[in-house]
Amino acid sequence: MKSFARTILVASLMVAGAQGAWLSKAQAAAQARSMPMFEVDKAWPKKPPNMKFGDVSSIAIDAKDNAWVLTRPRTLKGDDVKMAAPPVTIFDSAGNYVRGWGGDGNGYQWPEREHGILIDSKGFVWLGGNSCPENGLPGLRPVTDDQLLKFTQDGKFVTQFGKSSASKGNADTANFHRPADAQYFPATNELFVADGYGNHRVVVVDADTGRFKRMWGAFGNKPVDDYSCAVVSYKEFKEPGPQNFSIVHAIRVSKDGTVYVADRENRRVQMFDKDGKFIKQLMKGEAIFARDLAFSPSSMSATIRALPSSIARRSIIWGRFSQPESWARAITSRPIPRAISISRRPVRECNGCSTRACRVRQNRGKNLSVGGSFPLSPLHV
Repeated sequence: MKSFARTILVASLMVAGAQGAWLSKAQAAAQARSMPMFEVDKAWPKKPPNMKFGDVSSIAIDAKDNAWVLTRPRTLKGDDVKMAAPPVTIFDSAGNYVRGWGGDGNGYQWPEREHGILIDSKGFVWLGGNSCPENGLPGLRPVTDDQLLKFTQDGKFVTQFGKSSASKGNADTANFHRPADAQYFPATNELFVADGYGNHRVVVVDADTGRFKRMWGAFGNKPVDDYSCAVVSYKEFKEPGPQNFSIVHAIRVSKDGTVYVADRENRRVQMFDKDGKFIKQLMKGEAIFARDLAFSPSSMSATIRALPSSIARRSIIWGRFSQPESWARAITSRPIPRAISISRRPVRECNGCSTRACRVRQNRGKNLSVGGSFPLSPLHV
């Protein structure tokens, strides 16, 4: 159990209801004590013995509780290249390998450096990348990932929004610029994109046609061009922070259309209505914060998708594990929520496993610490 003590989830947030305000530190601390505990499931996934994962960049959960793992085969070296898993691999909830697909093909431009994957409520698979020519990473072509791709779950290409190496900056309404994440909002059939590594904005497009609809930057401002291939990190943080986003790394849209944006390098999460009107933010400059976002019920006896509307305590949780580069990425719809951790290196709790993808399951013990909590109104999730 002492190894589990090092698996600490930090930088979590929950936002107050539509008529509420941020909770006090005492209230947040009390709410944090009721948060779920997780431990690593060492037996997950059951990867075929002749399959090697490259860097694991993202994981999504579909309606059947399958885990969709997006990897970077080009990061493999030597003999491992011959055993590379396809970029998209699917595992069932027990960790059994289901199938895999992806990579270069006719009619689309596969991302050079895979980054984010989404399974929308219609069952379509969305993915993008964050490569830039200046990064100098081995095995990559000198192109910029300025596109998002849409596939069926069997890997059949549907459409591409944007083109590789075509971005003209934050004012461009035809291309993205190294998009980090995306979320589908079924009420309006819109795709909300965290356009996020090269640009500094949220972009909203029609999910069928890709037609540009609107965009905004930090605080709802017009995003300003300030491009850097390298990640620009900061050492000092002061409220309210810069007027420009610095790596829009994750985005979530709640049922009522409220948009939550993880502004990674500025260590803050900003909250907007679906039209981009700024509502509020939470900034934690003293901690590694706003790496990712995920909706979760605060009651562990309820499912995420079927939580009764009479239950008022709902929440958003995001953060990172204390193990370097290991993120709490996705939570399933099952009665006992499970989060998926992703790592660019094997996490210690997996005993050095080479899969670089581990499931962490709920545990009632004291192996998880949460930084604070704020309830949502019943309409949000």
